[in-house]
Amino acid sequence: MAAPIAGRRGRVYIDTSVDGTGSAKPIANLNSWDLNRTTDKIETTSFGDTSKTYVVSLGDAQGSFSGFWDTDGDQYKVSTAIDGGRKFYCYVNNVDNATQYFFGKAHFDVSVSQTVSGAVEVSGSWAAATSLQTNGI
Repeated sequence: MAAPIAGRRGRVYIDTSVDGTGSAKPIANLNSWDLNRTTDKIETTSFGDTSKTYVVSLGDAQGSFSGFWDTDGDQYKVSTAIDGGRKFYCYVNNVDNATQYFFGKAHFDVSVSQTVSGAVEVSGSWAAATSLQTNGI
């Protein structure tokens, strides 16, 4: 039977090259990521139906990440717009099962937050530039 796992071994890899043609590499100091897959639903309710009905249209993939500022600045580099998006990989467990991950190309936005009494934090979001793929999932 399948069992839950701890999230501590997750990892996010993103291509941080200037032109978006490099290899994706691990992004340091992140402590969370999420992925949302949704599908557009088009209402097709007709006269006489006893409830609303829908057909599905295009799928969508978006997500986010957050953590602490990396002094190399790689987290911020991903927000530079690249036609076609940047390669990314989101691993559920990069240590014990590095064959299971989500991947594709995406467009990224990044925010940096700083207070006098806390660590410098980074957060970002992404939207798919290509279809989201999976490996081993």
